[in-house]
Amino acid sequence: QVRLVESGGGLVQSGGSLRLSCAASGGTFSLYTVGWFRQAPGKEREFIARIAWHGGSRYYADSVKGRFTISRDNAKNTVYLQMNSLNPEDTAIYYCATGLSPGASMEAHFGSWGQGTQVTVSS
Repeated sequence: QVRLVESGGGLVQSGGSLRLSCAASGGTFSLYTVGWFRQAPGKEREFIARIAWHGGSRYYADSVKGRFTISRDNAKNTVYLQMNSLNPEDTAIYYCATGLSPGASMEAHFGSWGQGTQVTVSS
């Protein structure tokens, strides 16, 4: 089973940028769809982005479209989430997860999860 570790979170001012990384070990990472989710305090986990195993198919939730970019480097077993124009509503714990379906969009579609990385955006 793939083990995932997120990094790159932190405190940033509104309008700033962060790049999150999701590093994988074990399994054949290059075969998996990878999704990013986030969970803000008191809210349900939100699916925000997805990239297929080949990198050619990407999906973004409306809440992040145009500001966030998902990419992957299969040679490094890593998926990235570049986050620009951050605002306080982006404050959350961000999780990456792997799934088998290129169209995965629900938590139940993803089998392995990282522990999450905190992103805090100050106004």
